[in-house]
Amino acid sequence: MSKFLFAAASSVVALAIATSASAQTAPAAAPAAPAVTHGPALAGVCIFSSPRAVGSSQVGKAVDARLKTIIQQVNAELTGERTALDNEAKALDAKKTTIAQDALEQQAATLQAKANAWQRKGQLRQKEVEATEQKALSRVYSELNTPIQQVYQAQKCSILLDRESVMLANPAMDITDAVVAALDARIKTLTFDRERLDQQVPGAAPLQPTNR
Repeated sequence: MSKFLFAAASSVVALAIATSASAQTAPAAAPAAPAVTHGPALAGVCIFSSPRAVGSSQVGKAVDARLKTIIQQVNAELTGERTALDNEAKALDAKKTTIAQDALEQQAATLQAKANAWQRKGQLRQKEVEATEQKALSRVYSELNTPIQQVYQAQKCSILLDRESVMLANPAMDITDAVVAALDARIKTLTFDRERLDQQVPGAAPLQPTNR
């Protein structure tokens, strides 16, 4: 009986969520490149890295910290329910020789339904975390527009290139740090909660809001 339930209840959804939040706000550092001698900076040509700007800005760091807190809350919720399911399965397994077969099967079916609902809930929570991350980062990127334009004009840029599309360039043409400074002066944090998608998942069991 316990093996039967554990196969359904052993989803790693809670752990899978834990790696999603900081992928865009804190990109992994690239290996150190060999020293390069650059030619002269080109007048009017500017370069900007939006991922680096978001990751190093105060608001980007605040978003990353808030997302990690939300992930911890989700993992705590799912882990607690998983433990309760495991304990219920063990208790049922322990009494399988003392109750009638039909009663055992009925209780096992009820427990299986709970395990299936837990899996659906885990999948839902993962989608909610992903939606929360996307919405928060979208707000941060929208806040970048004005600082980018301000620095573009202040630096007398004639063209702005995406740093992620340029292999090598003279760092003197990179306006990312200046944009970050302007963004920090504009906004330092965002307040947001986990997105709720309960009503958008067909077939999901009714779920109670997480207590926060």
